[in-house]
Amino acid sequence: MTEIHGTTAPGYEPVRQAFTATFAGRPRMGAALTVRRHGDVVADLWGGLADHRSGRPWREDTTSVIFSCTKGLMAVLAARFAERGELDYLEPVASYWPEFAQRGKEKILVRDVLAHRSGLSALRRPLSPPDVLNWETVTTALAEQAVLWEPGTGYAYHALTHGWLVGEVLRRISGRPVSELFAEELARPLGADAWIGSPRSQDHRVAHLWAGDSLTAHVAGQRAARTPGVPDWPDLAMTLGGAFPSELVSPDEGFNSPRVRAAEIPGAGGVATARALAAFWSAAVTETEGVRLLSERILRQALAVQTEGEPVFPAPPPWPRWGMGFQLDSGARRYLTPDGFGHDGAGGQVAFAEPGLKIGFAFLTNQMEAEDDRATTVVDALRECVAG
Repeated sequence: MTEIHGTTAPGYEPVRQAFTATFAGRPRMGAALTVRRHGDVVADLWGGLADHRSGRPWREDTTSVIFSCTKGLMAVLAARFAERGELDYLEPVASYWPEFAQRGKEKILVRDVLAHRSGLSALRRPLSPPDVLNWETVTTALAEQAVLWEPGTGYAYHALTHGWLVGEVLRRISGRPVSELFAEELARPLGADAWIGSPRSQDHRVAHLWAGDSLTAHVAGQRAARTPGVPDWPDLAMTLGGAFPSELVSPDEGFNSPRVRAAEIPGAGGVATARALAAFWSAAVTETEGVRLLSERILRQALAVQTEGEPVFPAPPPWPRWGMGFQLDSGARRYLTPDGFGHDGAGGQVAFAEPGLKIGFAFLTNQMEAEDDRATTVVDALRECVAG
């Protein structure tokens, strides 16, 4: 049995049991879980291996790449700009980013970008690993590209491009890079160990990521099903044509590369502790460490359903739902209640807020799987703890 460290408040013992159970049959896995309620920590747990190659244990200050949980934090940033009147969800992207108004993209709205409806889920021209380290290389490519489908008529998951699209709008408004915005608006006020563009001085704390059997099999199955000569747009959304492996990681490349983690990749490149992530989502719905990030007024606007149903590129149900960048409760990602919102991430990461229950939740793991119920079982246990 993997030794589990940390604490749980009285009444939350089933959460600890469920977290412990996620390690069963996974001797190389590391993971962390933090839950806050009414701003207070009610579960703070960690265990396993941060790096199975060296045997380095997962410690209470271990950080990990949070993948698309980063998109949820970008949605928080966008909502803060909207609340201050600096950003209008219903304005064309080009009103903030004039160069974007090329090749029929003049009428794409900010909400289309946030809700994966912009028609820019992947790039038509392949990028190399060095390309994605340069912000202007990627944003220029997006500005110059023609859309893959008519914007606003359907959606497809913008696995990586989402972050650059939203981030460039915020950069144009503020004149500041996303890494700085994230630090000033979210991380520093909460004293949170989290970055978009992780400092190289923090590399020793980062968990090593690896693809588990179900993820490896999933990628192999997708590769075998491709039609020669026909673009696989969902895969290109993940790889950008060669910048990343389909699994997003290899032993020393992809998001295991210190160069990648240090770059600003706000669709998937955030690095954080579970404690930090839970604090962000707690502060989105209740005062946490003296901080409240979002008001009830902006939440009503930002959580209105923008995208649901079958995507443009066929995929089996259940399908997700999004508000203004926030992943909403759906058959694809169940939270504690239908009002929950947040964002999950590749390989098993899950982070969200519950406005009625005043909960912030974060589960992180370095064993990346495609068929995965680890966080779901913890969420189910937590739901029983807070029922009634």
